[in-house]
Amino acid sequence: MTTLAATAVTAAYSARVVLRECSFGMSSGEVVAIVGPNGAGKSTLLRVLAGLLLPTAGSVALDGVDLATFSRATLARRIAVVPQIFDTLFPFTVREVVALGRTARLGPFGRAAPDDVAAVDRAIDDLDLRALASRRIDRLSGGERQRAVLAMALAQEADVLLLDEPTVHLDPGHQLATLELIRELATRRQLAVCAVLHDLNLASAFGSRIVAIADGRIVREGTPIDVLDAELVQAVFGEGLEVVARDGHPGVFPRVPKMVSRP
Repeated sequence: MTTLAATAVTAAYSARVVLRECSFGMSSGEVVAIVGPNGAGKSTLLRVLAGLLLPTAGSVALDGVDLATFSRATLARRIAVVPQIFDTLFPFTVREVVALGRTARLGPFGRAAPDDVAAVDRAIDDLDLRALASRRIDRLSGGERQRAVLAMALAQEADVLLLDEPTVHLDPGHQLATLELIRELATRRQLAVCAVLHDLNLASAFGSRIVAIADGRIVREGTPIDVLDAELVQAVFGEGLEVVARDGHPGVFPRVPKMVSRP
């Protein structure tokens, strides 16, 4: 059982404090969705959880051990991160990009072993990228590139998967397919998954738990039905939205303005 837990985390960029006393935990088999308005601190929280940004107060622990005590190589084997934007200076093929996920696991002289090749093949098949494997990453659509980057993270075979807007650039069909795959992998591979999502309905449908953040603070945490009620949605995301529960999952929809008939 893998656990990743933040305790009273405060984080800043220079003098600008972005997170304030945030605490929550996650474990194997869970898909935790982080939601909140733009600028709330969602991506910063993900960076702190990944060990990419050191908190100014509080701590993050992996299996009870402070992240600050791990080497970068060890963290890269335990925690995989899918960023919002992935840029490379080189025209790698999709297969080469996915293979980058094995970097921390390569043997002497950086040689790929049969296990590394198998992990890359598995990730390519999981994300339905076989037909694109020999294509250059800079010649793919935004959605295809996003799937390649997710495959790179899966090839890493880490215990924790952190995703910053994993459905960005994807059409609705691929959004659903990608999140279904992530949820299935969380169960089958016993991954601890945390994803920043802007779409509240996707968060409601696929999150085991939801963490709502506003102004750098966690304002509520729990199951989708416990978090996404009308009171919180209005307080965090503003007026103009209504919450309708269906099959135990809340849906968030824009209120349709009443049409004023002309005399």
